[in-house]
Amino acid sequence: YPSIAKSWAMRWENVIPLFSYPNDIRKIIYTTNAIESLNSVIRKAIKNRRIFPNDTSAFKVVFLAIQKASERWTMPIRNWKPAMNRFLIEYEDRFSEI
Repeated sequence: YPSIAKSWAMRWENVIPLFSYPNDIRKIIYTTNAIESLNSVIRKAIKNRRIFPNDTSAFKVVFLAIQKASERWTMPIRNWKPAMNRFLIEYEDRFSEI
């Protein structure tokens, strides 16, 4: 993936802090990027329908794709408990008593 490597190299100072997080937290960061997930859903929905008769039909396709995908988004995040425990250890001062 040369384009990814180039992008990382150009912004290395922004990439390197990610690796300072403990492994449990990094796993959650990697797997819960909601914006990437949403973009993927939209790209997949319009991939086979490159031509739309009007804007309304395009909006409907995107809306229905997001609505269908949102059913899957209710699943719990894998390995959340170890990550949450690690968050509590690393950032105890940021959590308030509930």
